[in-house]
Amino acid sequence: MSRRRLPLSLRRRAVPWEEQRPTWREARPALIAGALKRAQARPSGNWYVVGASRALRGDGKLARTVAGQEIVVWRGPDGRPVGGPGICPHLGAPLRDSPVRCGTLVCHWHGLALDGGAYAGWSPLPVHDDGVLVWARLDAVGGEEPLDAPVVPPRPEPARAVTAVYTGVGVCEPEDVVANRLDPWHGAWLHPYSFVDLTVVDAPGDPVGAVDDGDDGTDALTVDVSFKVAGRIVVPVRAVFTAPGPRTVVMRVCEGEGAGSVVETHTTPLGADGAGRPRTAVIEAVVAVSARPGFAAARRAAPLLRPLVRATAGRLWRDDLAYAERRWHLRSTGRFPG
Repeated sequence: MSRRRLPLSLRRRAVPWEEQRPTWREARPALIAGALKRAQARPSGNWYVVGASRALRGDGKLARTVAGQEIVVWRGPDGRPVGGPGICPHLGAPLRDSPVRCGTLVCHWHGLALDGGAYAGWSPLPVHDDGVLVWARLDAVGGEEPLDAPVVPPRPEPARAVTAVYTGVGVCEPEDVVANRLDPWHGAWLHPYSFVDLTVVDAPGDPVGAVDDGDDGTDALTVDVSFKVAGRIVVPVRAVFTAPGPRTVVMRVCEGEGAGSVVETHTTPLGADGAGRPRTAVIEAVVAVSARPGFAAARRAAPLLRPLVRATAGRLWRDDLAYAERRWHLRSTGRFPG
């Protein structure tokens, strides 16, 4: 897949959707389950993705419920991210609705002012901004040995990339979303409007006994796939899927157009809905790079491109969340195959 003068290719042997090669024999349930189990065993240090770094510009803030715990994050007076419980310690006001003024969050019920330090019964949480995403550490929720910082996958520098963050919510648990991402075989079947000619060229050979010793690629899934542009015009790439943590799956383009680009899919448990069903947030960061000279213009046009990237991700996640929700529904009723 050497870089062409133009990134586009013409599919010369296009086949109808129903005539493409079936992938169900290759998408072995034990293989997917084994990769999921090993991902769940990797440490997260109790860090959870809250949202996009761009949300904290100026007096912006992020508010989210993580496993039933309300939290709020903003930039303190010195510009560093701070955060803590989203419940006012005075009379329980929802701090998600309170404004930030010059680095201080001011409760809109009675004016209790919080600058990120412990005050009036409010205690801060560890917060980390990696330049694309904001994380919060909740030790009481995670129950693991805490880490000083989250396990952030290697990615291109945001300054030389186009970045966008999509957020969606589904009725499922994080493992259902991770299982979806560890099943790339469904791509051309479930998303024919975006992917064609998908072939998994490398996968873990032993789904039960494979040894995961870090960065040797044991659990890497390598995929050749073409992204549809229009008609038979496509962009072919090779991508590798890995799961560096229990709630994260990373797709990295290793060959073809945009080599080095990553798509990070993070899952954050929100808590139960009114019917007692689990809800999970999918927070997906796209960090796109290109060696082409014209990519500088794309970076300048990033404010216009971000809504398009989010819309594309939203269309894919409409289907993928349905997959994850279906998986949870069958698991919760004892009907999941196997």
